[in-house]
Amino acid sequence: MGTVAQKVSELEKAMMELVYQSRLTEMNINRLSDEMREFKDEMREFKDEMREFKDEMRESRNTMDKRWGDLARKMGTLIEDIFIPSFDLAIEKYFGLTLRDVMPRRKVRKKEETLELDILAYAGEKAFVAEVKSSPDRVEYVHDFLEKLKTLPDFIPEIKKYQIIPIYAALNMENSTINLLTKNHIYALIVKGDILEIVNFQEVK
Repeated sequence: MGTVAQKVSELEKAMMELVYQSRLTEMNINRLSDEMREFKDEMREFKDEMREFKDEMRESRNTMDKRWGDLARKMGTLIEDIFIPSFDLAIEKYFGLTLRDVMPRRKVRKKEETLELDILAYAGEKAFVAEVKSSPDRVEYVHDFLEKLKTLPDFIPEIKKYQIIPIYAALNMENSTINLLTKNHIYALIVKGDILEIVNFQEVK
């Protein structure tokens, strides 16, 4: 009789253990399910954030493209509306010469290369080459202009017959930029009031 009771007791314990393990497994499955649900939610949020990031990047790129377009139009305005109308007056004032030919935005192609000049003008035995900048105080812009002057005879061979007068033009520029231009024998042309003024004329001359 005791043996049967003992077996029943052991069976009850086994059943209880089985129920416990079953319940534990169910809890683990539920927890795993919750974790998977949370993971899916996090992934969904991550995808939404990536989509928003891509949209922001696309919008930022569109904004940058618009700014570059605005800058290009601004450069055109600087050259055509500000410097071209008064350029001949400035040349006559400082050099005593009357320009016979003024060419804004002169573009010259040589095979696969292109040279662009903001202003090219001739007077007497001189060729005036002007580079117009909306942000003139970047040192690399001055060096780029120097390189452009070196390659100029390769693109326009007839210019070898003239004395090249380089002019770096802007609405205004810092003294450090003017000093750099003077050091490289380049005239600094800026706007003062309603006239153009070469601020380092005596130094370069």
